[in-house]
Amino acid sequence: MPNQASQFVWHELMTTALEPATAFYKTVIGWTAQDAGMGGKPYMLLSAGAAMVGGVMETPEEVRAMGIPPCWTGYIGVASVDAAVTKLLAGGGRVQRPADDIPGIGRFAVVADPQGAVFILFTPAGDQAPLAAAPGTPGLVGWNELWAVDGPAAFDFYAAQFGWTKGDAIDMGDMGIYQLFAAGGMPIGGMMTKPPAVPMPCWGYYFNVPDIKAAIGRVTAEGGKVIHGPTPVPGGMFVAQCVDPQGAMFGMVAPV
Repeated sequence: MPNQASQFVWHELMTTALEPATAFYKTVIGWTAQDAGMGGKPYMLLSAGAAMVGGVMETPEEVRAMGIPPCWTGYIGVASVDAAVTKLLAGGGRVQRPADDIPGIGRFAVVADPQGAVFILFTPAGDQAPLAAAPGTPGLVGWNELWAVDGPAAFDFYAAQFGWTKGDAIDMGDMGIYQLFAAGGMPIGGMMTKPPAVPMPCWGYYFNVPDIKAAIGRVTAEGGKVIHGPTPVPGGMFVAQCVDPQGAMFGMVAPV
């Protein structure tokens, strides 16, 4: 997990069925997977070629008891988790799980922005720098998307926390403005005010695939559902929004 402040550095799935969920994504996205070998509950590491991109874990019992369904969560790399938590609280954010250490891996805290969208702050231990892959590589997370209660206010929060900057603002008609954003000059996602049909603010993540129609076929063949798409989007890409067999939402993005 690279130590890049202001960037998403890891994406993690909490699921009710670790092995079936891992098998689903291996087939649909093309990832390889291996057990992290950390002892205790298994944690599967997902790789796109030589680049590790995320992990899969069983939803802890205390999280299930809170009624939280299977979901993907993004990790944002920061220089110091503790300093970032202090800054987040001052900006109106909330801590869902206090900062803690994963021995030999790094320090993390589960947090939420002022509107309730959850993400994780992370600082790796030592100088961990796994192999990176070029943007657009199949299996990487190609886009990070926020559905907020108030899109402009959400952008102001994240800009103040992580130095994100505005890209193009795309007029989506009745759906409002879709604000692209960049980290360190690199476009990494978009955010907008959520429609009433979306029950709560949340982050969503789109995985790169070579061919959107072929990937959609794999989703349905493996027991998942496509809830929207394929849809053309600016930049010469197609996207699709899906749900895996355990109920976690995810997206896919591919060139036209």
